[in-house]
Amino acid sequence: MATAEDVQRIALSLPETQPGEDPLGFAVRGKSFTWTYMERVGDRRGRVARPDVMAVRVDGAGTKQELLAADPEKFFTTDHYTGYPAVLVRLDAVDVDELSELLTDGWRCQAPKRLVKEFDSLV
Repeated sequence: MATAEDVQRIALSLPETQPGEDPLGFAVRGKSFTWTYMERVGDRRGRVARPDVMAVRVDGAGTKQELLAADPEKFFTTDHYTGYPAVLVRLDAVDVDELSELLTDGWRCQAPKRLVKEFDSLV
């Protein structure tokens, strides 16, 4: 089971990552790769932060569909994310290793190619 603290620790270990305005929000060079899911409530005007669910960038619709099909208990989406390259992740359903892979892949989607290449040469 992963926690918000795991998200913060892993995200900040990635090069040039900066925290965003929410507890699960992180960006590389101003481009967000993970954030707190804001669930629609009531009459669809209001949203409530769900600190137990993060949204993370993915590398296109194919990757998104693979994750959604692989484990609907871990991964889901909403109408708001239709056509958007991100998947919603229930933190209590993923382990830390899987979380690390998701965050690193999300970071790779947003980081400049040069920075990804430098990162790859170190790992």
